[in-house]
Amino acid sequence: MRVFATWTRGITMAAMASLLGSASALAATFVYVSNAEDGDISVYRMLDSGELQPGARTKAASAVMPMVVSPDRRFLYAASRSKPYLVHTYSIDAGTGALTPLATAPLADSFPYISLDKTGRFLLGASYGGNVISVNAIGSDGRVAAEPLQLIPVGRNAHSIRVDESNKFVYVPTLGNDSIFQFAFDAKSGRLSSNTPAVYLMKAMTGPRHFITSSDNKFVYVLSEFLGTVTTFALDGKTGLLTEVSSASGLPPDTKLGPGAPRVSPPPRGFAIDPKGRFLVATGEKSDTISVYAIDQTSGALKFLNKYPTGKGSNWVEIVSFE
Repeated sequence: MRVFATWTRGITMAAMASLLGSASALAATFVYVSNAEDGDISVYRMLDSGELQPGARTKAASAVMPMVVSPDRRFLYAASRSKPYLVHTYSIDAGTGALTPLATAPLADSFPYISLDKTGRFLLGASYGGNVISVNAIGSDGRVAAEPLQLIPVGRNAHSIRVDESNKFVYVPTLGNDSIFQFAFDAKSGRLSSNTPAVYLMKAMTGPRHFITSSDNKFVYVLSEFLGTVTTFALDGKTGLLTEVSSASGLPPDTKLGPGAPRVSPPPRGFAIDPKGRFLVATGEKSDTISVYAIDQTSGALKFLNKYPTGKGSNWVEIVSFE
């Protein structure tokens, strides 16, 4: 009996060691960069120091740009902005970060921005040139449905689309007419309906572009492309309506920047922060590189760490952590 108990303990200890080893292998953070001109996606492993180790590059399609990762970190979605407009679905290997092509599905237009709802069951897209937004269902296997649930006209130059933290409201900044479209979102059906009022009109020549919602869902921060400002909105959690609170410039006082005009090819989102808030990774405009910055946890200040080569036309960054 003593021999059997010792043998059992040995098996148990070996199993625990194996599990711990597996957990350690899965404790990794990966950085994905879409390379529009090369038509592929680069993967890097991010070390605790912020150093990036390059991995394999996965073929996508010409002019691959916006990407988004599913909430459960099982899938990465990448949209191509050249015809035929497609969304490419990849499964993510939690141990290596490698991408495996899973499926493709048609998109209604050329989308410079895609996102997911909080459940990962619906893909949202905004078309800058087509002035529309769309919603596509996603199956439990990660595959995007070929036909959109909805295709909704909005203002000129829809630049982004995101759901709030409650998964009840969706916002769409339209750069060309200085507006933010406000929608109610039904997480069961995936359908959008206009809120009342349907549009928040910003000051002329603001050019609202991308935005982010605070983690407590009390505020929305909107970036202006023309003025270099960030406008803070209070978000009413019951109605989903926005109320402007303040606007702050991110530019030096002597910067000679004036209101611009909508661009034919707007700059994509080229930065991301790792889930622990330690590092920021940004693409270099027309330099085919990405740069890593350490984030000061007290002041929020950035410190440049290193620069790494990417494929041609790198323009979008996503970071996935399995820690």
